[in-house]
Amino acid sequence: MARVKKSRKIGQIGVPKESWAPKKPRQSQAGKPKKHKGNVSGTRNSVVKADAQNSGQRQNNDPRIGSKKPIPLLVKEKSDSVEVKKAKFFSPAQELKAIEDDERLATLLDQLDEDKSISKEDQAYVDATLARHKILCGLLGIGEEDEEQQTAPDEDDPFARFESIDINKFK
Repeated sequence: MARVKKSRKIGQIGVPKESWAPKKPRQSQAGKPKKHKGNVSGTRNSVVKADAQNSGQRQNNDPRIGSKKPIPLLVKEKSDSVEVKKAKFFSPAQELKAIEDDERLATLLDQLDEDKSISKEDQAYVDATLARHKILCGLLGIGEEDEEQQTAPDEDDPFARFESIDINKFK
């Protein structure tokens, strides 16, 4: 004979009331249906249908693909920009040499010497650069007096007399 295991569950003692009646569906407390947030699963890989609003615009076939805007691989220098990056120098002498070798400044000064008009940005650049040049000359002790002494040597200086001697006269 098969053994029957004991169970703690007590079976129904009687017949439940209204078991034959269909159950009413439960409604939420607010009485409104739930709003679903987000997309249905698998929508990322499904084909997107074209809307009438986007018919004039270029459509991506795959929604995973982002912007089609081309990215420049080389950086272009802007020649028209007013803002110029200021280079850092180790000494005032190096900065002074860089200012004196500046081609843009040289061409603008040549235009000003020829009485040609230049733009406001160029004039501001010339003024700022010449002001910095004057400051650097003051720091290094270079002045207009020193330049005049170099061009016209004194007769008291023996080295200047030695350089001014023409060797062809003594042959």
